Amino acid sequence: MLKLTATVSLAALSVGFLIEAAQAQGQGPIKVGFMTVRSGALAAGGRQMEEGLQLCIDQRNGMMGGRKVEVVTADTAGQPALTKTKAQELVERDKVDVLIGPLAAFEALAIDDYIRQAKIPIISPSAAAEDLTQRKPNPWFVRAVGTSAQAHHPLAEYVAKELGYKKIAIIADDFAFGHEIAAGFQRVFEENGGKVVQKLWPPLNTADYGSYVTQLDPDVDAVFAAFAGGNGIKFLGQYKNYGSTKPVIGAMTTVDEGVLKSMGSEAVGVISSGWYSAAIQTPANTKFVEAIRAKYKADPGYYTVGAYMACEFLASAVDQLKGKVDDKDALIKALREVKISESPYGAVKIDELGQPLMDITIRKVEQKNGRLQNVVLKTYPAVSQFWTWKPEAFLKSAVYGRGNPEPIAR
Repeated sequence: MLKLTATVSLAALSVGFLIEAAQAQGQGPIKVGFMTVRSGALAAGGRQMEEGLQLCIDQRNGMMGGRKVEVVTADTAGQPALTKTKAQELVERDKVDVLIGPLAAFEALAIDDYIRQAKIPIISPSAAAEDLTQRKPNPWFVRAVGTSAQAHHPLAEYVAKELGYKKIAIIADDFAFGHEIAAGFQRVFEENGGKVVQKLWPPLNTADYGSYVTQLDPDVDAVFAAFAGGNGIKFLGQYKNYGSTKPVIGAMTTVDEGVLKSMGSEAVGVISSGWYSAAIQTPANTKFVEAIRAKYKADPGYYTVGAYMACEFLASAVDQLKGKVDDKDALIKALREVKISESPYGAVKIDELGQPLMDITIRKVEQKNGRLQNVVLKTYPAVSQFWTWKPEAFLKSAVYGRGNPEPIAR
């Protein structure tokens, strides 16, 4: 009798599932507005974002929560004003259910007010602007990657304590992402006894870094280089060509896997940090790396894994809602509650402001198995966007920028 009851219950559940699936199918596709970059200095990152997103959708056979997924792609060209126009078109003309993108921090800041006004959930696969999850948290925003400084707080501690460097010169792209990375690195480096003695800010579209390389202080222990897109390729190549010998410490994107394939010996030995490396040895990452290599003949990096994980966030939330994404309040709530136990960059848990806690690795570029790789030296587990400061103390300080940071009292 018990067996019969259990059989009937399972049959009822199956019928219920099929009914829900049929209802979900009847709702039409889930429309995802995807903002990428296909031209300019950031175009390489945009292409890698598209590859990561496509892999995620393909692995799900184009379905989430029982519904087909339709991606509407917009090219922002890495221009903040155009990003706002594209966001408006996706929401008001194309009637998308959710946005993924944009690529750059200054683009995300440009559409912040519009996202609040439109009340459209948005998942950041790349843009790391600090205040979107800090002093001015956007209630419709959730990030699938770290903030600009999140990976560079532990790097600064590592450089000061374990490498023993005392004097650093910083050179960074002159836009929000570069400013925030540099300031976060400086705050922790100086709190641990070091001193940043020089900061140089080449424009994002700099073609020749020679004049900047010759300005670097020759008495420093190392140079911290924070570049996005393909700028790391140009800087490291010219740094070597000018005969510079001081060690280079890199931001995550300076020697990201997306650009390492275009580099040579100039990148070997560069120590950096990040929440992701293709060299992380976990089953989930091994599977992800093999899939990207098979499909695109390249290692995944910052932009690839960011878009892939943004898609995974969306899939997790849509599955939880059984495909019912019309209720935008419910969708952003589900996105803010995403928990993923295994992913290419480890377990995912999101703080109350929409920012993931992330394992941060210290990496060193080495030539292994015929390719340049970011070999993991050390892992800082579950790093918060606030590093080791109390959130309330961190949030009282000014947002990271070109002219700061200020110390935070412990």
